[in-house]
Amino acid sequence: MTTKTIEGRMTARGDGEVTVFLIGMRINKFRALRSWWPVARAMPRMLKELSRDRDSGLIGATTLLGGPRLVYLVQYWDSKEKLLAYASAPDQEHRPAWAAFNRRLRAGRGEVGFWHETYVVPAGSYESVYVNMPEFGLGGATGVVPVGSRGESAADRLAAGTRRPDVA
Repeated sequence: MTTKTIEGRMTARGDGEVTVFLIGMRINKFRALRSWWPVARAMPRMLKELSRDRDSGLIGATTLLGGPRLVYLVQYWDSKEKLLAYASAPDQEHRPAWAAFNRRLRAGRGEVGFWHETYVVPAGSYESVYVNMPEFGLGGATGVVPVGSRGESAADRLAAGTRRPDVA
C-alpha cells in the first residue's frame, strides 16, 4: 500500500469474495489504563504476525479513530475460514491476547468496551471508487486500477462483478 496520492478515479483491483472484519475498543474510563492499554498494545503485534505470513489470509487493515474514546480496525481477509483459523489458533498471538482481554473485561467492570463485526461479501457484491486518494481501504488491500477498467458507475462496477467471464 502506498501513501502517495494517485490522481484521478480509481477502484479496487479485487473481484473475488472478501471477508470484512471490523474490530474495536471503546475506552470507557481513561484512568483505567490497566484495562485498555494491554489491548491497545496487542493489536499491532497481531497485525505484524499476520503481515509476516503471506498465507494468513489478511490482505489489508486500516486503523481508524471514532472520536476520543473509540479505536477500531477495518480488516480485509481473503476468506472467513482463514479469519476463523487465526482467531482460534493456540500458537498465534490472538488466543492469549483474547484470554487476557476477557480477564481484564470481567475485572474492569465496564472500564473498557469491545466489539467486532464480520461480513462475508460475495464476489460482485461490492464496489469502490477513490478520487485523488492514496491506496486506501479495500483498494489499499488489493491495489487499485483505473475506474474505466471496471465500469464508470457504481452500478456498472457491481454488474461487471456478477458477469461470468465465459459469457459475453
